[in-house]
This record gives sequence, structure tokens and C-alpha cells, in this order.
Amino acid sequence: MFVRSLYITCDPADVGPALDVIAKAVPGMMAEQSGFDGIGVFADRALGKILTGSWWETEQALKNSDEQLRDRRVDMLARFVSTITTVNLEAAAFTPPASATSGSFRLQRMMFEPAMAGGIVRAFEEVGLPGLQAVDGFQGASLLLDRAHNIAGVGTFFRDTEALAASRGPHAAIRKAAFEQMKGGVQMLALEEFDVVELDLPTSNPIPVPPR
Repeated sequence: MFVRSLYITCDPADVGPALDVIAKAVPGMMAEQSGFDGIGVFADRALGKILTGSWWETEQALKNSDEQLRDRRVDMLARFVSTITTVNLEAAAFTPPASATSGSFRLQRMMFEPAMAGGIVRAFEEVGLPGLQAVDGFQGASLLLDRAHNIAGVGTFFRDTEALAASRGPHAAIRKAAFEQMKGGVQMLALEEFDVVELDLPTSNPIPVPPR
């Protein structure tokens, strides 16, 4: 599974109108593309940020769709945005949340030495995910890797803003334990939080989730 992430910045006043355009145009655009498997849309309305992640069955489907959609999405968003950054990623491990139009999302960005890619996956599966599954309000998580640029992102989904806020302390302890297991070679770049606007992610699940 592969993911194309768009990181959009704009005037906070334009977040709502930009999201309206995305909601109206994107479903039809994506449905035309072979291999499309789901999407997540997130917003930080206070700072003026929109994050999207479209999920694709294969790396070739990811590349083909980008060729088809690149100019269309630039034209669609040009009047709203200040910047758009596009990143292609591999979904190395994930437990998908249920489809939703509300909730909260935390994004942890990291950079890593090439030899540490496997170590990041192991830390996510052995430390991060089991710890998060014990946190009230946790809904799912994903680990995405950009192996070409040695960048990783861990996205965690929570029931609502209250659950997100309450999870900050426990999540910090889990993050510390995961970094201790990796023993260097991985550095934090950023920690961000967003509102969930839309979630419709793949239902296939490569990591078994124990009953809670």
C-alpha cells in the first residue's frame, strides 16, 4: 500500500473554502483513478494547514494517478493556498480507523538513517502500537516511510479533541520507549495535531488488533 500526502498551507480564513472545494471535487477525481483505495483529510484551522493522504494499492497506481491529477489539483487549489508540498510514501504498517467525519489526528515526523527503516517498523509494531492501543480514545495508527529521502511519519487517530488532549502524556511516554528501542539513527522533526475532516482508509489490516 502507498500514500500520496499533500501538506497545504494557507490563510486560516481560506481553510474552510479550500476544504469545501476538496470535498466537492476530490471524490470524483479519485474514483476515476485505477488503484485508489481510500483518503484522509485533516485540518488545522487556527494556523491555516490542510493535510491529505490518498491511499493506493500499488506504487505504480500512485505514480500513474499523480501524472493524471497533478495539474488538476494545482488548478483546483491555486486561489486558496500559499504552499503545497507533495510526498510519496510507503504504508509500512497500519491499523486503520473506522470511517469518520470527525475526530482528532496527531502526526509525528521523523528522519532516519537508511539502515534504520526496519528498526522503525519494529519499534512501531512492538512498542508504539501496543502502547497506543491501551490509551483511551485511540482509534488507529499508521507508519509511513519515504525511503528515498529517509523520512517517516506516524499518524495516530483519536475519538475526539478531549481524547487527543488526554493522550498527550501517555503518548509521550510511548514515544520515549520507542526511541529507546531504536537506539539512535532516528530523529524527531515535528509533532502536529489536526482535526479529522474525512477518514475513509483501506480496511485491509496487516497488523492484528487485539480486542479491547
